Amino acid sequence: MGIYSFEGRIPRIKDSAYVFPNATVIGDVEIGEQVWIGPGAVLRGDYGSIYVGDYSAVEDNCVIHARPGERTYIGKHVTMGHLSVVHTGTVQDWAVLGMGCTVSDFATVGEWAAVGEGAVVKSRFSIDRESIAVGVPAKIVGKITEEYKNLWVDYKRNYNTFSSRYRNLQKIENHFI
Repeated sequence: MGIYSFEGRIPRIKDSAYVFPNATVIGDVEIGEQVWIGPGAVLRGDYGSIYVGDYSAVEDNCVIHARPGERTYIGKHVTMGHLSVVHTGTVQDWAVLGMGCTVSDFATVGEWAAVGEGAVVKSRFSIDRESIAVGVPAKIVGKITEEYKNLWVDYKRNYNTFSSRYRNLQKIENHFI
């Protein structure tokens, strides 16, 4: 596992969280209960700080970073889709970030908001709670329904189980037939 201190900044990871062996966590990073950090993810708190709230999923190859002296905040029950990036942004509880999206400096994604795949949330832009935003740059195009919430609660529960299920991951050394 790539977990590193940097100039006295030491990651703080709850015992129930799971960090994939080839993910990288550096410096001032706090990871909450039952968080799942996927393959290739990079959380770099080298000169800024990062907080990832309980029950969140940071999927494969996500990048989380913060500007010097600033903080990136990922709330509870957040799903960060594959290849998404959050840089000095705030993502509130239950939000969903689509694959390959970017949340830029000082932008905010509200509670239960959804950012579409490949969208770019520009610096200082705010997506209201329960809103859907898509495009480059991201624009609000709709509202989250109760049906959507129910569906995503189930998806999020599945990722919550990964923090314990992945502890049984077994590397196969000789996989050739």
